[in-house]
Amino acid sequence: MLLERRSFITLFGCAVISRPNSANAQDGTRPRIVGVLMGLSKDAETLARAKAFEQGLQKEGWSIGKDLLIEYRFADGDFKRMQAYAREFAKLKPDCILGHSTPVVEALMRATRTIPIVFVSITDPIASKFVASMARPGGNATGFTVLQRTIAGKYLTILKELVPPLAHVAMIYNPESIPGGGSFYSKSFINTAMELKIEPIMVEVRSPAEIENGVSQLATKADPGFMVMPDNFVSLHRDLFVSLAARHRIPAIYPYRYFAEAGGLMSYGVDAIDLFRRASEYLSRILHGASPADLPVQAPTKFELVINLKTAKELGLSIPSILLASTDAFIH
Repeated sequence: MLLERRSFITLFGCAVISRPNSANAQDGTRPRIVGVLMGLSKDAETLARAKAFEQGLQKEGWSIGKDLLIEYRFADGDFKRMQAYAREFAKLKPDCILGHSTPVVEALMRATRTIPIVFVSITDPIASKFVASMARPGGNATGFTVLQRTIAGKYLTILKELVPPLAHVAMIYNPESIPGGGSFYSKSFINTAMELKIEPIMVEVRSPAEIENGVSQLATKADPGFMVMPDNFVSLHRDLFVSLAARHRIPAIYPYRYFAEAGGLMSYGVDAIDLFRRASEYLSRILHGASPADLPVQAPTKFELVINLKTAKELGLSIPSILLASTDAFIH
């Protein structure tokens, strides 16, 4: 059973240590326990988020491994694994749980309505029924959203600025792990495409084979481009998206910086590291007695546009001055 294989760990510095003795807790009280359920795999990007989270907790005055113990689980984008880990946390009864991504929090909310949950990278917490309202969540969950409905139109506008000849653009997404099965973003995407005189194409992908087929079909169109919508599935397959875009010489925009760092043309989105750092503040407040029902859901405050200059050069693209002025980082 999963519960029999659990161990207390800390990932600060990307190291794993054995379960600390609870006698190490300060002032004789028991150490507080925090569960962290990540929707992604335990790769360098996820570990960087965990590190930012732990650094934030330390800034709040917690001593990890002494008065605060952290249980990490990594779901690798697997829905069944998310549900199993959520049930495991419900049995463990930590003092608070940090949940990453909408499907993870869905699993956690099914498993418990009493353990406080701080969520990160959630798109629509009201429609997902995680909270009653943004200002007054009203239940056992609160946290930080990641994107608005209009982000799809923003992606398309930025891509068009970089590649003026664009004529056919695909919105690529997994309907099983994206809000509304894709409808959350589609209106903004289609309306913006019409304004820019671009043919919008909806491409659903649920497997690596469908990703490859979708991009290959797009490559047969004149002046193609694509945009990848954010979720655990596409993040786990980011190297495949980037390699296919390079193979077919298709300009693309991605939701997170690590896509551009992996060789993708450009990315625009929330600074995920910053979200985890901010989440540590909410979690600390809950551990000190605050109720998630009274902590308002917060929108992202830090977005970043990143352009991979090497990839742009390989595609024969020149960066227009409007993008040069607004780009937060260039990858050479």
